[in-house]
Amino acid sequence: MERKEYDKNGNLICELINGKGKGKEFGSYGNLIFEGEYIDGKKWNGKVYDKNNRFIYELINGYGKGKECDSFNINKLVYEGEYLYGKRHGKGKEYNIYDKVIFEGEYSFGKRNGKGKEYDNKGSLIFEGEYLYNKKWNGNSFNESGEIIYEIVDGNGEGKEYDNFNNYIYEGEFFHGVKSGKGKEYNINNYLIYDGHFFNGKRNGMGNEYEYNDLIFEGEYLNGERWNGKEQSNPPYS
Repeated sequence: MERKEYDKNGNLICELINGKGKGKEFGSYGNLIFEGEYIDGKKWNGKVYDKNNRFIYELINGYGKGKECDSFNINKLVYEGEYLYGKRHGKGKEYNIYDKVIFEGEYSFGKRNGKGKEYDNKGSLIFEGEYLYNKKWNGNSFNESGEIIYEIVDGNGEGKEYDNFNNYIYEGEFFHGVKSGKGKEYNINNYLIYDGHFFNGKRNGMGNEYEYNDLIFEGEYLNGERWNGKEQSNPPYS
């Protein structure tokens, strides 16, 4: 079966025969996002571009290697490695805003999956082991001196969690890779904001809530919300 596609000006951009052929693909704003060969309707060999028409990686037989930059700063590299059908897949590295590696290892369709190493903003190793769909699953965590501080087995154990900008936001217990048990939460300025119990990733049970390290609530939480307890009458900085 033959299929031809045209742009808004009537120019031929893609000609496929039984799902095979060469062509160009454009985004919703008319920007070129792919140029090359298709097989069975999938991008197979060619070059992929971002929304600003910057080349990001090349596909070879469905696989490719390339780089991603921050959407607000094209000079800041955030990832380099392998892709499959436009998603991080295979081996790669992630970088923070200071150009330091924060993760190197294996990916599966956009998620950390397989063996890998995680680093803090100073470049110190903080975890080495196995990931399962972005969750630390089996391995060891380390302190700044390189000493093992805990072990995760099948997603269970103690650990630390970071946000997308590698800010340290949680330390405590995990169950199947999710916050469960006793733990502490921090804001991006490293102030303690909660100390208590968690279940299934949310505050559940007894805990204390803080603002600028001052206690503002003491009591019981249910599914992340205050449930029963005592709220400070005049919270600081309010």
